[in-house]
Amino acid sequence: MARVEASLQDGTFVRLNLGIPVNRDGIRNVFLRPVELKEGRMLSFLYRYPTRDMTRNFPHDEALVLLRELLGRDFLNGFLSATNGTAQLTFRKGRTTRLVLGKAEVTAPPDLAHDRPKKRTVPTTLGWLRELGVTVEDGSVKAGMEAKYRQIHRFVEVFHPLLVEAALPAEAPLEVVDMGCGKAYLTFAVYEHLRGHRSGPLTVTGVEARGDLVTYCRGAAERCGYEGLQFAAGDIATAKVAEGAILMALHACDTATDEALAKGVLANAPILLVSPCCHQEVRPQLSAPPVLAGALRHGIFRERQAEFVTDALRAALLEWAGYDTRVFEFISTEHTGKNLMIAAVKSRRPADRETAAAAVRSLAAAYGVRRQRLAERLGFALVPAAPIPDSAAGNVAN
Repeated sequence: MARVEASLQDGTFVRLNLGIPVNRDGIRNVFLRPVELKEGRMLSFLYRYPTRDMTRNFPHDEALVLLRELLGRDFLNGFLSATNGTAQLTFRKGRTTRLVLGKAEVTAPPDLAHDRPKKRTVPTTLGWLRELGVTVEDGSVKAGMEAKYRQIHRFVEVFHPLLVEAALPAEAPLEVVDMGCGKAYLTFAVYEHLRGHRSGPLTVTGVEARGDLVTYCRGAAERCGYEGLQFAAGDIATAKVAEGAILMALHACDTATDEALAKGVLANAPILLVSPCCHQEVRPQLSAPPVLAGALRHGIFRERQAEFVTDALRAALLEWAGYDTRVFEFISTEHTGKNLMIAAVKSRRPADRETAAAAVRSLAAAYGVRRQRLAERLGFALVPAAPIPDSAAGNVAN
């Protein structure tokens, strides 16, 4: 808050974003920016609801009071961008609050105009959007592609704070692997975004089993002049993940998500981003706690419970593996039903593996889950081996 106040006083404040809402049915985000009005200099608060936006302007002193109330109570993440640096504050349940400082995103003074064209994280004028059929020649979104564009835009909004949190040196080489990239909308988006925020060598690889899509995406990347963007024919089982590469896997079906996560963890990926699809492995194993037994006779409840248990186990296993993990709604269900995202950033502090392991096993035991693909790939026993009795151990010794 001292940094926010100082940046407002010296004119270096560019923007401040609040995210990770505590109440998921309410406001999704709040975006703050400075504006110059006839009443004087103010902070403009853009409140983003699931279906609408609302803007209110406050003098600096009122804005700071309001911000203190929102941050840590209604929102668990705040990202400040100033012309002299960035600061990201994250509240984590049961753990120490984290403040991550970074280099400035922009150094130019902020635009204080109140009514200005909406600046988008992914401008519709980008050539790759036209190549992939999202926009048309004049830069407008193509009819029928509005939901896809919103998904792309939202993904980059999610990805950037993770990049800041990971604190990867901007000048260091970086690789990204997108497993099962499909038509590669998000692969292109990540490559374009990283190009604008990093100075070191960059390689982004989309892996796709369908050869026609690989050919198509290679041609689009070549026409855009994206030398560091490449596409390979293959699947998650055969894909290679270089040590320290960021891993993405959007809508990989059933245990394919687990295979992708395991490859990322074993490669020490600084960031893991997956959006699971289908949850078939755990469903047959479910033996609900008695209080839920009656409810889970209904197929739809059993299906949703399988989704919850599977993704909760994945998140808990990633925590055990040393990742700070979040699970959230990626985009509104009106755009896609496959809207859950698991985002994990490699922690820079030692993990309490014993406590984390106990949490994983308690969750698995509560639902009768004895096997799960990610646990297997990471060598984690959901059901620990029973200790050998002293008498038996003595007999063996004898």
